[in-house]
Amino acid sequence: MSTKDFVEKDYYKVLGVPKDATDAEVKKAYRKLAREYHPDANKGDAKAEERFKEISEANDVLGDPKKRKEYDEARALFGNGGFRAGPGGAGGNFNFDLGDLFGGAPGGGQTAGAGGFGGGGGLGDVFGGLFNRGGAGTRVQPRRGQDIESEVTLSFTEAVDGATVPLRMSSQAPCKACSGTGDKNGTPRVCPTCVGTGQVSRGTGGGFSLTDPCVDCKGRGLIAQDACEVCKGSGRAKSARTMQVRIPAGVLDGQRIRLRGKGSPGERGGPAGDLYVVVHVDAHPVFGRKGDNLTVTVPVTFPEAALGGEVKVPTLGGPPVTLKLPAGTPNGRTMRARGKGAVRKDGTRGDLLVTVEVTVPTDLGADAQDALEAYRKSTAGEDPRAELFQAAKGA
Repeated sequence: MSTKDFVEKDYYKVLGVPKDATDAEVKKAYRKLAREYHPDANKGDAKAEERFKEISEANDVLGDPKKRKEYDEARALFGNGGFRAGPGGAGGNFNFDLGDLFGGAPGGGQTAGAGGFGGGGGLGDVFGGLFNRGGAGTRVQPRRGQDIESEVTLSFTEAVDGATVPLRMSSQAPCKACSGTGDKNGTPRVCPTCVGTGQVSRGTGGGFSLTDPCVDCKGRGLIAQDACEVCKGSGRAKSARTMQVRIPAGVLDGQRIRLRGKGSPGERGGPAGDLYVVVHVDAHPVFGRKGDNLTVTVPVTFPEAALGGEVKVPTLGGPPVTLKLPAGTPNGRTMRARGKGAVRKDGTRGDLLVTVEVTVPTDLGADAQDALEAYRKSTAGEDPRAELFQAAKGA
């Protein structure tokens, strides 16, 4: 939408509301008209579709308090399509090119009536929020760089303790041949469709509007007059770089880490995008992981489990710890070695969860076999499955 359209169109008339209508009245009028002229309700009716576009455009301005204020101020200054001459004028409306007022006219600017307006005056501020224009012409918006996603594979120990790893990444960066302008001579023109904003708005009905990247300039706000041969007018070129990335301690397999400002560089002073690193962790032959805790399964003999004793347990990257095994420890019991797990965010460590696994010997010597036979005879009256069968009958 051009500045001229903004001044000349009567959006109050389009919605059928008075100039002092409240926000609620504007919204109510828009919803009623939008339902009436919506393309889905008027398929194949070009006039209804055009009317719906006018209604959506009017709501986009009057439904936004800031835009409505700017619109009212502009209408007050320019009247209905032209600037009203002062007492010394010929009467009626004095029409002129609004572009001269915003861009500056040769020889010091446009003068009208008794009070004149310099070409570099403040009238551009009235439209500044709506068209991103200033007294010296259109301002092209800064553009944020794209986000990048990469992957890294760590060993189990690196994931627990943290590591610094090199990442080689390919991303889009400003084209060096044209300094990111996309134009061979470095003189692109402002996109007339989005007026340099890189975005266009469209009504969706129900009082809502969506902002989409401009398809004509691909969201850049600029269009090359003579496209750069290297980047084909896009202003961007592929860039490969190696970055040292610090992966924090305690990272989990599949975790996605965000590094702010480490993505593709922005354009025209815009901020860089972010880097997202997806972490894959290799399995460890001994240790496992449950959140901030590490896990390990330790085999013990039947006498150790039955009579109790002390067992040594390995730790990840440190000396072993000794745990006291109570007499009568059943197979599968889990004990805890505090502070021997993974690093937490606050710098403390989780625990090492030790699960006992009673081993059964496959080859017994004569003495061991005789001892077990004697043990079986001494416990012949005990049936460890009695409660199982009793419970099964009860169910």
